[in-house]
Amino acid sequence: MRSIIFSALFAMVGLPMASLAADEVVVYSARKEHLIKPLFEAFEKETGIEVKYITDKAGPLLQRLKAEGNRSPADMLMTVDAGNLWHAAETGVLAPTQSGILDKAVPSHLKDPQNRWFGITVRARTIVYNKDKVQPQELSTYEDLAEEKWKGRLCLRTSKKVYNQSLVAMMISRHGEQKAASIVSGWVNNLALPPLSNDTKTMEAVSSGQCDVAIVNTYYYGRIEKKDPQINLALFWPNQQSSGVHVNVSGAGITKYAKNKKAAQQLLEWLVSDKAQSMLAGLNMEYPVNPGVSIPQQVKNWGEFEADDINLSEAGRLQANAVKLMDKSGYR
Repeated sequence: MRSIIFSALFAMVGLPMASLAADEVVVYSARKEHLIKPLFEAFEKETGIEVKYITDKAGPLLQRLKAEGNRSPADMLMTVDAGNLWHAAETGVLAPTQSGILDKAVPSHLKDPQNRWFGITVRARTIVYNKDKVQPQELSTYEDLAEEKWKGRLCLRTSKKVYNQSLVAMMISRHGEQKAASIVSGWVNNLALPPLSNDTKTMEAVSSGQCDVAIVNTYYYGRIEKKDPQINLALFWPNQQSSGVHVNVSGAGITKYAKNKKAAQQLLEWLVSDKAQSMLAGLNMEYPVNPGVSIPQQVKNWGEFEADDINLSEAGRLQANAVKLMDKSGYR
């Protein structure tokens, strides 16, 4: 049985590692079950390797890995956001993985420089606007949203969520703290509403006319568009003449004390294969990390863009700086 309940009991009772079959792998996943279960089932069918998994939020999973140490049954950690992956690597719970398959499939800026984690899917954090109130030619960059013309017209998700922390961390990496602080302060001055709890509520505020523009992850827009193809919202790709669109990843790495390293590496390599990449992109309307894999049609309809190519480890390295900067700027 491959249920979350079974896997959780498996970990809690501390099943002796000697009793684990050689043809299985244990995954701790911060990705929701409906996004990973079809993948693991396909992998099992193709390879005969059984995948056992538990799901939880990124923070508790990392704390669990740290507490379990070399007793952990986990062979792989799968989570979202490069900041979370960076923290896991720096905490010492992930081990380097040498793989020509991963090197070929995953662009260098979307993986750890020391090969402790690898991006699996790409998500763009871009600008969404109300088509009834904004012309696309009015938009240009993330930085421009700090200008006076957007006063009372901007909505943002709360700074407490890692996606915006990573965005600001990457801005610090590119611009330095002083300029990044000026941009974030400008955003705060231009807010039409206090920061909202999630991207969906943020887009609903834009659609209803409470604000005109916002910064969101593309797959949240895809979910709304799927429910209502006539929604009065559209995406805009900023910074196309400069740094490119801010992107982030969901990703995975093999744990330091993995008992099934060979099977775990096989799963990690399979996750960047054409078949798995197409499944991943389609399940959550994300972008394949493997540039050779086709993009889902709905996602392709949003248009092509140039992405920021600074290594995403910067999102983790500068995350604490970003949080302090956002707090000082009054971005809550």
